[in-house]
Amino acid sequence: MTTTRRDVLTAALTAAAGAAVTSDPSLAQQHDHDHDHEHQALPPDPALRVKALESILVAKGLVDPAALDALIDTYVHKVGPRNGARVVARAWMDSAFKQRLLADGTAAVAELGYGGDTLVVVENTAKLHNLVVCTLCSCYPWPVLGLPPVWYKSAAYRSRSVIDPRGVLREFGLELGDEVEVRVWDSTADLRYLVLPERPAGTNGMNEEQLAALVTRDAMVGVARVSPPAKETRV
Repeated sequence: MTTTRRDVLTAALTAAAGAAVTSDPSLAQQHDHDHDHEHQALPPDPALRVKALESILVAKGLVDPAALDALIDTYVHKVGPRNGARVVARAWMDSAFKQRLLADGTAAVAELGYGGDTLVVVENTAKLHNLVVCTLCSCYPWPVLGLPPVWYKSAAYRSRSVIDPRGVLREFGLELGDEVEVRVWDSTADLRYLVLPERPAGTNGMNEEQLAALVTRDAMVGVARVSPPAKETRV
């Protein structure tokens, strides 16, 4: 799916509108006064509001469309789960790199050109499953996973992942047996975590690029496993 400039502005405008909602009626009352200037309400439809907002910002010289497109391209194509997937695939293919990754995640991902966070990588096995959360806010390894999903920032996920991690995983569709230990890692502003998922069966003949295509953001946060490749059906 292609992300456009308008998609990003829509998300930003929606977030801003949500942040502006308040339960304090006094804030609304502060604007209930007599004045002779006219108010121009933004259109109710989000797409129209985005179009109006974009037009105003561009006309006032506050937004450079080319710069915004470059920013979007960076997060969509150069930053994001693709980076983390490449790290995971390299670890699956290269045992020496995997050892370096688990020993010093920050240095290992820097070998692939990614940096900016102090990173610890934790490995999932048949007997151990790791789950990453940030209980205080939403600290997240942006250089390798990109923008955090909405659910990661929610109060429900942040609190319940610590209290009932198995229940949270079950809601994501991941049922773990009692023999599997679950460990929860709490990210901070100074330290971020990345899960190295188990390599799925049926991938022995795949190259690094093919393996990376299987790895999802959710698997690197720990709320999912990497699914094996789909089998081809011959007619």
